[in-house]
Amino acid sequence: MKTYLVGGAVRDALLGRTAGDRDYVVVGATPDKMLALGFLPVGKDFPVFLHPQSKEEYALARSERKTAAGYHGFVFHTDADVTLEQDLVRRDFTINAIAQDENGNLFDPFNGRQDIENKILRHVSPAFAEDPVRILRAARFMARFAESGFSIAPETLELMRLMVANGEVDALVSERVWQELKRALEEPRPSAFIQTLRDCGALKILFPEIDALFGVPQRIEFHPEVDAGLHTQMVCDMAAKLAPGNAMLGFAALTHDLGKALSPKDQLPKHIGHEQSGLEPLANLCQRFKVPADYRDLAEIVCREHLNVHRLDEMKASTVHDLIARCDGFRKPERIDQLGLVCEADKRGRLGLENAPYPSRALLKKYHAAAISVTFKDIDSAGLQGPQISEAMRRARIKAIASAM
Repeated sequence: MKTYLVGGAVRDALLGRTAGDRDYVVVGATPDKMLALGFLPVGKDFPVFLHPQSKEEYALARSERKTAAGYHGFVFHTDADVTLEQDLVRRDFTINAIAQDENGNLFDPFNGRQDIENKILRHVSPAFAEDPVRILRAARFMARFAESGFSIAPETLELMRLMVANGEVDALVSERVWQELKRALEEPRPSAFIQTLRDCGALKILFPEIDALFGVPQRIEFHPEVDAGLHTQMVCDMAAKLAPGNAMLGFAALTHDLGKALSPKDQLPKHIGHEQSGLEPLANLCQRFKVPADYRDLAEIVCREHLNVHRLDEMKASTVHDLIARCDGFRKPERIDQLGLVCEADKRGRLGLENAPYPSRALLKKYHAAAISVTFKDIDSAGLQGPQISEAMRRARIKAIASAM
């Protein structure tokens, strides 16, 4: 029985990055042997155990065989005679197929260290094509590592294209797609996730609402990058820069301009009313992937209101108040900060405007602070009932915003 550290912990150490969870593979053991040593079983499809003290995961070395479509269609073999190389060959990328023994020696049968040095994301074996989730993982890893100069090996990208052509992507369930998208939006370069899926043909299948933005022109005086798809990628990256690791803001950035794909061609490059027309494709996307309600609600607010925030300095105090109210900013004040940040990402996610100032965000925060400073005790409620009290509060808040102006 031998134990090896595997996967992301080894990869990240070689990359000089802070490692996350530490996972181990155990060669030459059986489930009964692990139980006798005090390990706690947690695996459903194949034997995985928690260490009795550290609670880190230890999986028995395993091989696998494809038996049906999709990523559940596998039969696993976990007998004590499964070798370390047999376990590593089933992994997705060479950079994840490196093992380290207890003495620090590396076992690297598929040249993962060389691919790390050359910054290449390469599949380990043809078995890569048997699991459609690996297309999503490739895109997510690019969102993480593109900033470090990584690219996908041409043969891996070609294999991903073949998987898409063979319909493997159709077997993906919505919950898993959402999980991978959410994790990609937490990475430094979400645009690389979008681009990778587009390069292999999966974007138009999984996210047709986003794919439809590419090739749609915008007015060059407002969008020097012109292409609406490219703008969306830039906004996602800017949101990741302004709020690192915040997938909720990233999702709102990703979906803020979906209406531009629906603009009449005879009106292009103008997009009149795109903020309203974008609500329907946004709703469809959220329903398809069972997007959490708080993500959906913020995305709707940003889609509907981002142009209003851009012209905040032109608004009357009453209009600003009503914008805040539409966003439920009096009950959920955090939404106003979130809206302001994504709108800044929208404004700065444009070619040559990456460092441009965005005073509307500070103005929105200032006006919101003035409005929420008004409380019930600040109004004369004598003799007022129900809607009259609400209207009195509205007038007082508008007055506060006007004073802040």
